[in-house]
Amino acid sequence: MTKTTMTDLVEGITSGEIVPYLGPGILNTVTNMETGESIPSDSDSLILAMNAGKPMAPRLMYEFPRAAMDMELKKGRSFVSRFLDQLYSESKWTRAPLHEWLSVVKPAYIIDVNRDTQLQDSYSDTPHNLILGIARIGGTDYRFKLYHYNGSTYTEIDQADADSSLPVLYKPMGSPIPEPSYIASDADYVDYITELMGGFAIPGFLKEYRKSKQYLFLGMRMTRDTERMVLSDITYAAKEPKGWALIPEPTEKEQRFCNKTGIEIITADVADLLQATGIDLNTETAEAAMQAGC
Repeated sequence: MTKTTMTDLVEGITSGEIVPYLGPGILNTVTNMETGESIPSDSDSLILAMNAGKPMAPRLMYEFPRAAMDMELKKGRSFVSRFLDQLYSESKWTRAPLHEWLSVVKPAYIIDVNRDTQLQDSYSDTPHNLILGIARIGGTDYRFKLYHYNGSTYTEIDQADADSSLPVLYKPMGSPIPEPSYIASDADYVDYITELMGGFAIPGFLKEYRKSKQYLFLGMRMTRDTERMVLSDITYAAKEPKGWALIPEPTEKEQRFCNKTGIEIITADVADLLQATGIDLNTETAEAAMQAGC
């Protein structure tokens, strides 16, 4: 079997044959432009940030959705939404190197399970479709909102009006822009995953487009059942093998899951992929990223 190289992956993303699937790890180098603190992106850091820097009970520290559910029960659903709004839309963050590369390449389809705005910033000069996940909302059978971006502003549209020739940014866990919408608590995930499995969380045109695609999982750990269920349903109808995951030190649990689902683990990280792009993100691009923020 031919070994897949970083160059192969870069070329696949550039051509549109491989779809990037972005997880929390791609934000590891992102810091607050005022304080220098790292952006909360993974489960533990989000829980600590939500709880004023204090750890919660061990059963709640297991994963962010569980902790967010506890906070929702105590302080209301709006508390969690306000926390995410303040975190991702009111603070200024340095740019992730991967997003700087994506802003140049602009793949036709990207999945981003983070809730920040950096992916949208990378396409700020490019018309595109934006899909945000929603949960526990009445008046609709669907669990997404679809927006058209014309190069300057977002407008909510019906899926029948979507221009499928434009790039698609799919943020299933939501974003503060253009309207705050988040999948955060256990109750959100239960509702969202149920409808995702039923086909009501993805627009029809995307269901067709995603057929026979392959994926590159970047900054994703495959250790949480919730994240794995979302991943499996979003990548339904993928080509075999489903794709590749860059995991520097995979656990046995991750190896079993990837073997079962047709994902090849490559013991590397995002930095190794960026090195293969030939773009020097340590000089001019990095300086521009620092100035841009998100």
